[in-house]
Amino acid sequence: MTPPHGVGIGWRTEIAGFVAGLPGLRFVEVVAESVPADGPLPDGLVALRERDVAVVPHGVRLSLGGAEPVEPARVAHLASVARRLDAPLVSEHIAFVRAGGREAGHLLPLPRSRGAVDATCANVARAQAELPVPIALEPIAALFDWPDDELDEAEFLTEILDRTGALLLLDVANVYANARNRGTDPLALLDRLPLDRIAYLHVAGGAEHGGFYHDTHTHPVPSPVLDLLGELCARHRPPALLLERDGHYPPAPELRAELDALAGVSGYPVVT
Repeated sequence: MTPPHGVGIGWRTEIAGFVAGLPGLRFVEVVAESVPADGPLPDGLVALRERDVAVVPHGVRLSLGGAEPVEPARVAHLASVARRLDAPLVSEHIAFVRAGGREAGHLLPLPRSRGAVDATCANVARAQAELPVPIALEPIAALFDWPDDELDEAEFLTEILDRTGALLLLDVANVYANARNRGTDPLALLDRLPLDRIAYLHVAGGAEHGGFYHDTHTHPVPSPVLDLLGELCARHRPPALLLERDGHYPPAPELRAELDALAGVSGYPVVT
């Protein structure tokens, strides 16, 4: 199980051919729910594993921050995918996606309350008990804060990480989006997070709409996010970072240029 290192990219069927042609690629991330728990694996992922490219399953449906216990079947699926891909770790979100039996179909932010910390830690512990590899937790981008917040973002994240022993998947674009939409300083958050706990980074594009910055994953990475990535890597450079694109895929030369820009800012080797 080769741990993630260098610059990676989110594996999607629409760009599987492009990803397969990256000579310096050492890791990818795949949406865990898109991989079957049994039966044939996607050919592209099999070929990457044969090249010793690490594949990290990235879950989107566990609802680790939900008030209800995490569903055993969803944890079992994530665990099975991790085993089938010989993954070095898995990742999921500090968020909830369902409540009262209803599925939101979207990652929803938690109130930064002590009750939410307790619920999240309990669900992470339930997942960790079944997973064959470590888990990294990703804070999400949010367009609003709940009125009953008791902790600031750094306190909230650090307490969850300390109590669970989980790794951190830090999305630089989410840090930028939240700071811009809240009118806060993203560097102030970075300076209070346990950066040494980062397993890898996410970087993605976004766009302004209706007075808010939206983390779209369908636009190029803007220069302020690249600048923030550079500031983060100057403080502590994690072992790996990953470009997320989830639609409106640009031509291959543009996607290569985006990967090269991430490598240039962060100091990692290019993969193209």
